[in-house]
Amino acid sequence: MSIERIVLAFAGSVVLISVILAHFVSPWWLLLTLFVGANLLQSAFTGFCPLAKILARLGLRGGTAFRN
Repeated sequence: MSIERIVLAFAGSVVLISVILAHFVSPWWLLLTLFVGANLLQSAFTGFCPLAKILARLGLRGGTAFRN
């Protein structure tokens, strides 16, 4: 699995978990969704993603979306 797919799967999982927590626990969990969305947006323009950097250091292969 490439770095891009892992990053997208992780971001999607965090968004879904935060929406579930917002529904059942507290609406403040939507701030986590906001953070993930903002990070995805900035990485689309800059090519910088902290999780992609970590995964690259762990030796996973990257694609073209994130510069290592």
